[in-house]
Amino acid sequence: SNQQSSSSWREHMTRMQTIVLTLVTLCVPSSALITPKALAPVSHRQGSVPSLVMQSVYDPTEGSEPPMTYNNQEKLWLPQRSRPRRNRKSAAIRAMVRENFVAPCHFIYPLFIHEESYETEIPSMPGCLRHSLDHMLVEIAEAWEYGVRAFVIFPKVPDDLKSNEADECYNPNGIVPRAVAMIKDKFPEAIVTTDVALDPYSDQGHDGIVKDGKILNDETIGQLCKQAVCQARAGSDIIAPSDMMDGRVMAIRDALDSEGFTDVSILAYTAKYASAFYGPFRDALDSHPGFGDKKTYQQDPANGREALIEADLDVAEGADMLMVKPGMPYLDVIRRLRDTTELPIAAYHVSGEYAMLKAAAERGWLDEKAACLESLLCFRRAGSDIILTYYAKQAAKWLSEDGVW
Repeated sequence: SNQQSSSSWREHMTRMQTIVLTLVTLCVPSSALITPKALAPVSHRQGSVPSLVMQSVYDPTEGSEPPMTYNNQEKLWLPQRSRPRRNRKSAAIRAMVRENFVAPCHFIYPLFIHEESYETEIPSMPGCLRHSLDHMLVEIAEAWEYGVRAFVIFPKVPDDLKSNEADECYNPNGIVPRAVAMIKDKFPEAIVTTDVALDPYSDQGHDGIVKDGKILNDETIGQLCKQAVCQARAGSDIIAPSDMMDGRVMAIRDALDSEGFTDVSILAYTAKYASAFYGPFRDALDSHPGFGDKKTYQQDPANGREALIEADLDVAEGADMLMVKPGMPYLDVIRRLRDTTELPIAAYHVSGEYAMLKAAAERGWLDEKAACLESLLCFRRAGSDIILTYYAKQAAKWLSEDGVW
């Protein structure tokens, strides 16, 4: 019985070897194959190598075993033409064929500012500060040294300046217009982006005017237009409406153009989701909603196609760039937008993502540098051209130290 089983097994293996032989004959040129004579096992190989047929000139017969495949250098050889590892065999080759890269020119560095004359730490965002206006310039100078040229500023507004209508948002002597003017005076080549939304200035903590517990869309847009024009007059290069009111891109574009600011760009928060990852940011600005949540105007995290609707509207209304926020949990949305628009796409590496990396790194659970740079590269691979990240200065420094940029 055992002999019959062994014989049956040999017959099965012979049939399998014949099939492999046929396939290789079709795929591998005869010039690349080695004859059975050349492949005859030498004494030190006998009994130590498996029997395998991988060449076209071998004619298996019952009861015989084909030789192992070796190359002319008598090394084991699998006749496979395509070997992806050839493009990974050295750092130089990997760099030459690399599809995506991260550089400081891709970053927009978010900075928190306040009216105080000193800096304060943000406990939920280790390494980030609320800057005085003077220290803001110091921070920009440090980032500038490593190649960062684009910045976006977010203000912490004193409570006594907040109101439901958020009129402080278009005060020409407010903190944001003054900050913009200071940056452009000190760094004329800097790209200054400003946030358009009412929540930092609202005593309700919402992005729009509130009435009877509802966020008013059209009434809010008038305030947003005033805010955008005020920022443009101060020298802002890019207006970034993050409020998610319907129709605000068109209204802001028309307002800017009518005031002569046709060269001021609009970076639309196209796909801004009602995310759980914004908590540390709201800590930094003291802008948590006074009631409820923002689900009636920010997008549902369950929806992807909805982002395509928003993108079509923003493009038609005059947006110059589109943003997805948050970034890492929504890489699929970035890819879908990349496949449907030719406009530049920005990904916001938000405060919650930053805080998670920091917390894991502080506990020794992650290599902070490697995890950060991999995260930023993922945004690029998904299709983003621009990355807003609190790691901008540090990442640029790491890239510089590594000689990558």
